[in-house]
Parts: sequence; structure tokens; C-alpha cells
Amino acid sequence: MSSPSFFEGNSLAARDAKSLIHSYTNLSQHEKEGPLIIEKGKGIHVFDDSGKEYIEGLAGLWCTSFGFGEQELINAAIEQMQKLPYYHSFASKSTEPGIRLAEKLLDIAPVEFSKAFFVNSGSEANDTVVKLVWYYNNALGRPKKKKIIARMKGYHGVTVAAASMTGLPPLHNDFDLPIQGILHTSCPHYYRFGKDGESEEEFASRMADELEQLILSEGPDTVAAFIAEPIMGAGGVIVPPATYFEKIQAVLKKYDVLMIADEVICGFGRTGQMWGSQTFHIKPDILSCAKALSSAYLPIAAVMVSEDIFRGMVSQSEKHGAFAHGYTYSGHPVPAAVAMRTMELMEERNILEHVRNVSPRFLNRFAALADHPLVGEVRSCGLIGAVELVADKKTKRSFDPKHKAGHLAYLAMQDEGVISRAVAGDNMALCPPLIITESEIDEMFDRFERGLDKAAAMADKENWREG
Repeated sequence: MSSPSFFEGNSLAARDAKSLIHSYTNLSQHEKEGPLIIEKGKGIHVFDDSGKEYIEGLAGLWCTSFGFGEQELINAAIEQMQKLPYYHSFASKSTEPGIRLAEKLLDIAPVEFSKAFFVNSGSEANDTVVKLVWYYNNALGRPKKKKIIARMKGYHGVTVAAASMTGLPPLHNDFDLPIQGILHTSCPHYYRFGKDGESEEEFASRMADELEQLILSEGPDTVAAFIAEPIMGAGGVIVPPATYFEKIQAVLKKYDVLMIADEVICGFGRTGQMWGSQTFHIKPDILSCAKALSSAYLPIAAVMVSEDIFRGMVSQSEKHGAFAHGYTYSGHPVPAAVAMRTMELMEERNILEHVRNVSPRFLNRFAALADHPLVGEVRSCGLIGAVELVADKKTKRSFDPKHKAGHLAYLAMQDEGVISRAVAGDNMALCPPLIITESEIDEMFDRFERGLDKAAAMADKENWREG
């Protein structure tokens, strides 16, 4: 839905359409309709350039954990800008904010890690992970052990390597991806892929068996790592079935395959614990994190590695003279200072306790949507969840993609004043700022439901449910 001033000559919307390329946007449609311009934000709300207020139900892109306008984070950025607005981490240079943040991450990590490495986004973090896995196995004299297994519907970013690991076709189509050496195993979505009469635990066992068969068919001496989000975000907010990660990790251990936890969305309180790895009993060798690390106020992400992996990196840097990887903005002092203040605020304001206190209301409101005529399944954990829209609840039949049911539901919800997101087709996701209150949760779901009702009325009017 475009801003109302789109067709008025020199409006911001018209200028946008003439000058910007938008991520994850139908560019042809954008040329005709223009953008929704967000002008300001406060708390869990944002406001467009006409003054209309919205609840930001996806925390931006799963990331603004403290909402909009948090003065403590703004002050942290200003103070660091005044003291040292930039410096790098090349050639043994460092800054206090980067050092303090690395120490903090290692202190709160779900397992014992050796070191943290800073990048600028989740995509860069996961791209770095691929290089480190390859570098490490070269250090160990295992030049063939390089393949990385991801999952169908997993999301790991958009750089060449990260997009290759992502198991969503739109990120591969006509980008000539995935690259060689990236494999995909089954998606652990019990609702969609569980067999008749199969329990969740039996389904999890089958997922682990399929992973093992893939490793064996490729050759265990060629498979280096397995990467997974604790909860699959952009793939549909897919919560793993019971015992899934325990069984998967047993397979990885058997064949000496590294476990990589992609905590870009789940990290920093989203599931009610600091890490999704804690919620789902994951013991990673490598962990990537981003988004809520700085409440998205400034770009920063990190990769944490085990001591074994770091020792391999040391040995290779001795061999070649340097660890030849890094970014101009790795450990940038201003984002690092904001991220450090974000971590402090999580403790000072007991954010994890707050999430655990309000999440029952969030989960109950999601659960109540199971009876809605459009909803096939409800999935939620902590303060993240989604409903899957279906044409037929009994058979689980999806809508024909040509109807764009998810996109139209998203527009209907936006019209009702809540910004959600249609992910992996017709899955409507919510992932609000962690500071949301119970009354705000109720208001968010009231708007969300009104949007669903509008979408259902449209589906009935257009006969979209017919098979």
C-alpha cells in the first residue's frame, strides 16, 4: 500500500520509486504503487508520512527488541561518536567497545566459546562461518571435508554463500545458486511433512535418519558442518518437533560434523531465554548472531567459535602470515557501544523475565487463531509465532500461489494498523519488540484478527478456496 501522496509529483514516494531498489519487493509493482514511507517510531509503534500509526508487529525485521526511540541506545551512540567515531580491527588494532562486547558475548554464550569476531549483518556472519569451516578443515589437513548441510526452508542470508545455504527457491532462482558444496536436508515441519500416524518424536527420528543417509551418501569425510536456526524464521516460523535437535546432534557427533547455530533471529531473548540454543538444547561449535544484538539501532553481528576452531585459525595465520579475512567495519566502535548498552539494558530491565511473563498472553492469543477459517496451523514460542493460511483446513491444502493470499492478508493487516509479514508463502508472522506489554499484545492481535477476517472475506468473494 503506497503513501497517499505517491502520485503527487515531487513527493518522497515518487522520488523513492525513481531512485531506490527495494529488498524483497516486486519491483514492477513498486514502480506502479510506490512505498509506504515510515517517518518516525516510538515504543512498539511506527508512523507513516500521513501520520497513521501502526504496531510494528515484526520488530522491523525481527530485530528492534527495544522498540523505537530508546534514549539509552541513542545516547550510547552519541557518546561514542564524540569519543571515537570509527576505527578498525585490522593489524592488531582494537577499541574498548569491541573488547567489552566480545567479553560480554563470550560470558553470556550458551556454551563455552573461545573468541568472537564482528561483522555487520547476519548474512556476513553466516558467510564468514562458511569460510571459517573451510579454513579450519584445511588447518586439520582435511581438504575434502568441506560440504555444509543446511535445511529446506532454512534462512541464512543473501550473500553468495549464505543465500546458498538458505533453502528457499526465490533466493536461488536466476542468481545461479546454490554454489557447489552446499547441500540441503529435510525441513522439520511436522504439520506439513509428518506422515499419518507418525508422532512428533517419530518424525524427528526420521529427520535425523534422513540427515544421516545424506551424510553417508556424500561420504562423511566430505561433510564439514550442519547449520540450523533454532526456530526457522523466514521459512515460516517453524518450531522444531520434540527431540529434533537432540537426535540431529547425535548424528553430527557420530560423523564429526560441526554444529552451527544461526541465532540471528532467536538470539537475545526472543524465545524467553537468552539463546534459542538454550531453549532447544543445542550445543553449537559455531554461533552466528545479529539483529537484536544492538536492537538493530546500528548494524552489527558476530560469530563465536570454539577453542578448537580458533586454534585452527591461529595455525593457518602462522602458515600464511595473517588471518586474511575481515571488513572495514568489523568491530566498529559505535555499533559495538550501542550493542554493549543493549546487553546491559537487557539485564537492568530484566527483559528475559519480562518476555517470560508476557509470552503466555502472546501464545494464548496465537492459539486462539487455530479456529479461524483461514488458519491451518499455529506455531509460536516466546515472542515469535506465525499462522499458516490454508484453502482447506481438513486437507491442509494451500492456496494457489497466483492468489497471493499471504501478501493480501499482510496488506489487510497493515490497513488495520499492524505490520506483520508473509513469509515462505502464506505464513503470517509476528515477532514484536520484546518490550511489548500484555495490553499491547491484545491490541496487536485484535488488529491482526481483523486483517485475517478481511482476507477471509476476500477469499470467499473470489472463490479462492475451490480446489
